[in-house]
Amino acid sequence: MRVSRQRFAGPRLLVAALLACFAQPAGAAAGIPLDIIVFSGVQDLPFFVATEKGFFEEQGLNVRITLTGSSTELREGMAAGKYQIAHTAADNAVAMVELQHADTVIVMGGDNSFNHLFVTPEIEKYEDLRGKTLVVDAPNTAFALVAYQMLADHGVKRGEYTVSLEGGTPAKRIASMADNRIAQAGMLNLPYSVLAPRKGLRELGSLTSAIGQYQGTSGFVLRPWAGANRDTVVKYIAAYIQAVRWIKTLAHKAEAVAMLVNHLKLAPEVAAQCYDIVADPATGFAKDAEFDLKGFENVLKLRAVVEGAWGGRPPAAAGYLDLSFYDQAAAKTK
Repeated sequence: MRVSRQRFAGPRLLVAALLACFAQPAGAAAGIPLDIIVFSGVQDLPFFVATEKGFFEEQGLNVRITLTGSSTELREGMAAGKYQIAHTAADNAVAMVELQHADTVIVMGGDNSFNHLFVTPEIEKYEDLRGKTLVVDAPNTAFALVAYQMLADHGVKRGEYTVSLEGGTPAKRIASMADNRIAQAGMLNLPYSVLAPRKGLRELGSLTSAIGQYQGTSGFVLRPWAGANRDTVVKYIAAYIQAVRWIKTLAHKAEAVAMLVNHLKLAPEVAAQCYDIVADPATGFAKDAEFDLKGFENVLKLRAVVEGAWGGRPPAAAGYLDLSFYDQAAAKTK
């Protein structure tokens, strides 16, 4: 597996590990090439596992990873056909359809995003964020919408705080709050939500406690490409399912923690805490990377409420999904 660092100019946190994260062993057999784009973080553990345990190779795949510097970069690269599969919040697939008019479809699930709203030490409650700065990736997708809703639920309206677009990645968001001090609030996922308290930041609330079920990390593709390469998509999902099963087998904890330490350069205790979160049977990685339909309906509802999309009435989820690829892969791995 090859990794590239495309226009990634975030802080040094984890950056030293990026090129090594998905390094393909020398002499690895060639296979069907697949270009995947993802954010760097603990959500990438299935890729580490699928590579090191040979699950991609067993499916005849040569998976090549690009680490994105922002969701905008990811969506633009997908729309341009530079990548075949993206893994990030499901709302980005919706944004590609609705804002970029790209024929994008979600084919698998992943997790609930493990996101929490963190603030700088002087912020004690939501109301303290009036007149302050919220740092986000893009202003109109995914976790920015979640943050807006969390603030609105506590009486803090859009326009009562500034939105900074300096947070293309979680690494940039934590730096904006803890190091550069240009923002007072931002959404963080793993490992940053574990690292944040160690840097003096405090949590105001979790995404799932505020929104309920939420379809976070998802795999999505351009529909025409997937239709023409069905067998490849199914093989890819099958390898991913195998990796998730391996991760959620607690006997593999020590090895999985070692992968996080190695690839993300985390302290062992931080990596162990992250593993415990993603391996949790109820709230960790979705079983077999299943798609959470109720969580996705909440994604659509959030976009309708916060952005006023579709006249405030969310559309049916089915138009953004083709889970037949997943169903075929799941049957293949039984």
